Amino acid sequence: MSAEDQDSECEIEDEDYDNYYLSNEEELELADYKKDPESFQYECLKVEEVEKLLNELVELLSLEINVTPSLAKLLLHTLGWSINEIVCMFRADAHGTLVTAKVKPANNNVPKPLMSHQPPSLNNNNPMCPVCYAHQPVEFFKALACGHQFCKECWSSHFEVQVIEGVSTSIGCMGQDCIVLAPEDFVLALINKPNIREKYQRFAFRDYVKSHPQLRFCPGPNCDIIVRSKEPMAKSVVCHQCKSRFCFKCGTDYHAPTDCETIKRWLTKCADDSETANYISAHTKDCPKCHICIEKNGGCNHMQCYNCKHDFCWMCLGDWKSHGSEYYECSRYKENPNIAYESVHAQAREALKKYLHYYERWENHSKSLRLEEQTLTRIKDRIEVKVMESSGTWIDWQYLIDAANLLAKCRYTLKYTYPYAYYMESGPRKELFEYQQAQLEAEIENLSWKIERAETTDRGDLQNQMDIAEKRRSILLKDFLEV
Repeated sequence: MSAEDQDSECEIEDEDYDNYYLSNEEELELADYKKDPESFQYECLKVEEVEKLLNELVELLSLEINVTPSLAKLLLHTLGWSINEIVCMFRADAHGTLVTAKVKPANNNVPKPLMSHQPPSLNNNNPMCPVCYAHQPVEFFKALACGHQFCKECWSSHFEVQVIEGVSTSIGCMGQDCIVLAPEDFVLALINKPNIREKYQRFAFRDYVKSHPQLRFCPGPNCDIIVRSKEPMAKSVVCHQCKSRFCFKCGTDYHAPTDCETIKRWLTKCADDSETANYISAHTKDCPKCHICIEKNGGCNHMQCYNCKHDFCWMCLGDWKSHGSEYYECSRYKENPNIAYESVHAQAREALKKYLHYYERWENHSKSLRLEEQTLTRIKDRIEVKVMESSGTWIDWQYLIDAANLLAKCRYTLKYTYPYAYYMESGPRKELFEYQQAQLEAEIENLSWKIERAETTDRGDLQNQMDIAEKRRSILLKDFLEV
């Protein structure tokens, strides 16, 4: 057979598998899909639906390469669930594929039958198990493709211990330094206890889902929903059942524009340096004009002193009137150009100063998000009063709730711009990012200020501010969102 014939034979049309990934929900219009940089098509499935999906893939591969369903499942699990690639690999080099999947040992030196290994003085019909050292009839022994023979009782005990410890698909041979894995049918045939069998199947299903690049368990508490997407990207997913929002790629809280590895580094650093950063977590600051103590009770960083009515920025304590043109300096960290020539201690202080600059703003927006949840509650209470007083209907006041939800969405994105900026290398791209970050921050604070003081006469102005804030957010994500 020629190489071209072999390649064409192992090719399976992608559309044969598209049926496994079609959403039951109405798809987004293509134009709208392209407008939003966070657009992401996915669906939330129940366990039964995912089991059916996986079983269909197993059956398909089993028929394509003529192997047992149990072996097909092991191949899919260990080789990434790509049927096209597995079929091509198997037809090109069946033995190499099985070795890669840990179904067979790397060499073909399979041990000879047990009976040939027994000393002449022993009864060759009752060989000894190398684990329990008990003599058993030959038919009581089982072996994987590696040929290492052990009695059924030892296999059973081995599997039970592994399953109790939470191991399933990675259970392997008991032979020394043997990496051959045990297929599902081999394991289930030797587990006698129903509860252990049930645990094994449950743990195996968990492993299959985790190894499938297009499936992700919802991280919500006590939620059994599994999210499926044809494109495994670092995009936002909202579980239809428990409403948890998370990143499809890494399963943690959604973190755009920061990528998965960077947010992991940032959260680890925050946890390690939490004691150092404790002093910046206070809720009070002094008014820069009259020096009276002020407590922050809202999400907006545009503060007005209740004593002297001075308007200032909560973050930098600068005058808010001139803050619009200077906001870039407020969010941007100013690097010391001569720090490389300073002492080790000076460099350490500068590194701490830089970290605290970004951490303070990260933490401040986290607190603002929590405070704006209270703002939303106050808005709903205010709307209820207005409706009771016949000052409009719920529909008339819905724009305030829409504005509050958009504010939370924008501030959430802004919060995650600070880890991104912290790890960015200095240069034109970072300057552009910080400029867009500052523009977004300014519009968010304007939106927050207007929401907290909005009435019906402010509706047009508020909706205009909403459009500006969302535009700033979209521009930043389009330019810097990495998936």
